[in-house]
Amino acid sequence: MTTKSSRALHAIQVDQNLPLYRTHMLFYSLAILALLYHHTTSLFITSSTLLSFSLSITLFISDLILAFLWLCSQPFRWRPVRRLEFPDRLPDRKEWPALDVFVCTADPEKEPPMGVVSTALSLMGFDYPADRLSVYVSDDGGSEVTFLAFLEAAKFARYWLPFCREKSITARSPEVYFGSVCDEDSKEMKMMYQAMKEKVETAMEKGCISEEEHQSFKKWKGFTRNNHPSVIQVLLESSRDKDINGKPLPNLIYVSREKRPTSPHHFKAGALNVLVRVSSILTNAPVMLTIDCDMYSNDPNSPLRVLCYFLDPSIASKLAFVQFPQQFQGLNKNDIYGGELKRLFKVNARGMDGLQGPNYVGTNCFHSRRALCGSSGESINGNGLISSERSIERAYEVAACDYEIGTKWGAKIGFLYGSLVEDYYTGYRLHCEGWHSVLCDPPEPAFLGDAPKNLHDGLSQCKRWIVGLYEVGLSQYSPLTFGIRRASLPTVLCYAHYAFWGLWCVPITAYAILPQLALIYQWPLFPKVSDPWFYLYAYLFFASYFQDLAEFVASNGTIQQWWSDQRMWMTRALASSLFGSIQFALKHLGVSAQGFNVTSKVMEDEKNKRYNKGVFDFGIASPFFLSLGAAAVLNLSSLVVGIARAATVGGVLDEMPAQLFLSGFAVANCLPVYEAMFLRSDGGKMPGSVTILSLLLVGILLSICFYLSP
Repeated sequence: MTTKSSRALHAIQVDQNLPLYRTHMLFYSLAILALLYHHTTSLFITSSTLLSFSLSITLFISDLILAFLWLCSQPFRWRPVRRLEFPDRLPDRKEWPALDVFVCTADPEKEPPMGVVSTALSLMGFDYPADRLSVYVSDDGGSEVTFLAFLEAAKFARYWLPFCREKSITARSPEVYFGSVCDEDSKEMKMMYQAMKEKVETAMEKGCISEEEHQSFKKWKGFTRNNHPSVIQVLLESSRDKDINGKPLPNLIYVSREKRPTSPHHFKAGALNVLVRVSSILTNAPVMLTIDCDMYSNDPNSPLRVLCYFLDPSIASKLAFVQFPQQFQGLNKNDIYGGELKRLFKVNARGMDGLQGPNYVGTNCFHSRRALCGSSGESINGNGLISSERSIERAYEVAACDYEIGTKWGAKIGFLYGSLVEDYYTGYRLHCEGWHSVLCDPPEPAFLGDAPKNLHDGLSQCKRWIVGLYEVGLSQYSPLTFGIRRASLPTVLCYAHYAFWGLWCVPITAYAILPQLALIYQWPLFPKVSDPWFYLYAYLFFASYFQDLAEFVASNGTIQQWWSDQRMWMTRALASSLFGSIQFALKHLGVSAQGFNVTSKVMEDEKNKRYNKGVFDFGIASPFFLSLGAAAVLNLSSLVVGIARAATVGGVLDEMPAQLFLSGFAVANCLPVYEAMFLRSDGGKMPGSVTILSLLLVGILLSICFYLSP
């Protein structure tokens, strides 16, 4: 079904598989109810000892959690939609609103300044009126080298932007363009860029900039990363700065907010709120784009697609943001670390788009300033004169670290504090206030970036998400208490699915350990093949996996990529979710405190080579790998014992088929772990200490179970 009129700016297509989704939902719901009934009726009948009762109740709790998480995920499939935009129907360019773009960087070591520069230049290259386009760079690392990089970028932009227009380049990141193109026409431009890059990298190696560059901006003296005054510098101003062809350049503004050791900084959310306030004074665009520093514009016309929604009077009054999916470059063929996160950024987002709109995912998102700031007396309105001395003075005032004291910033206004996942929290609260959002997913990616290509970094990033999601899910603003009174039930369930994402660790850990121990010590946990209840378990497992595979492939994925994705789902549950849940619990017991860790955007050559070959990297002695190694060893042990017993004793295939299958399935998923533990000798192998501790941990567990076994 398509909703479209002759002059509509956009259209909606409802997924044609909707009847199939709802039919599956009905039958699967009945199967889950039957499973829970079977659990409750057999719990006391088959549990003759304390041990068997403990195992049964643990699996019952695990299945309850699985049922809850499954229920929360069903609204994603209730009415998934796709949207089409018609930019050629937009009104004259003179009627387009101004656009402020926010790029945040926090650590020049992990986020190289030239990468941030390339991101900003690609955004300055939007096919948008230059006098209504402003790019703000937030340097939360207070790095003079980052500032130097943008001083140089302002000069380079005078040549680069007209070059992109003349060559009709779509991916206007110089780092990306010069990485794939080297012809005579671009040779001079590449040399100019390379000279700029070498200058910045030399300063990076020295850890400082020259005295001459210091003189151009003296405020840098006496800086430390977490103790410095605000720095706001207009590097380009469209009313006065022109490119080599005499055309106006977009505004480029560098901002490093004030930081003091005694003041809370609220990480990325705090940096974004400073940009919202500073931009309100200097340019005050009604539309704002937030984008990560490791992304870049892959389509200079993407703002035009956004205007197809913000300029539609039928939805504009309630539209808070337009979200583009996160999509990534340079992933290896099978995406071994599941970095694409297709379900989060595409499949589930389309499902939410058929409800109240997708969640905000922190980047590639165009916001309505009115939705974020409202009409509160604490919102800031400037005159848009960025060259005005009074405007600059006022911008310094709102960038001060004590400006928010006694205000509603971070609580009611702007990007919200209180969670490490400020994107999820902000989008959720906007939906609770009645705002809507839209997913814009064009055939060609509008933005591209880098996913973590290091297993430990990817798991650490996910662990931080888990902690942040718990901070919302178990707060006074929980979707199950606060949200359910303010948003539709399907939307609330979608947000609850993410808020309690960390709970996956309970059933996955239980099913990675208990059936395997049961197989080794011959404890009956599941029905025999001859028992009709066995087929209920088989249906629940295979129907779930088949649906996941079908949805993944329908979203332009391959079977090999799906296998990597589901393997990483289990890996994250045993590592990120488990340790994130523990960390959150300890934090609330006062044992530890959570900080914000930037995911490194820098890869060592050897790690890069291994990743491109599809070889896993376990080269860090991490607790993540200890849990994975122990689970892998236990499952391999149980499979060997089960096969040996089936070959010699008989009856195992009828009495314990589920345990044998689960062990085999886990072993198939753990093949990279075994290779890293026992077969490899390169730098990405599992550290010997982790392998030994994994074996020791499994040995202790088996010994305890031996003494507990009847």
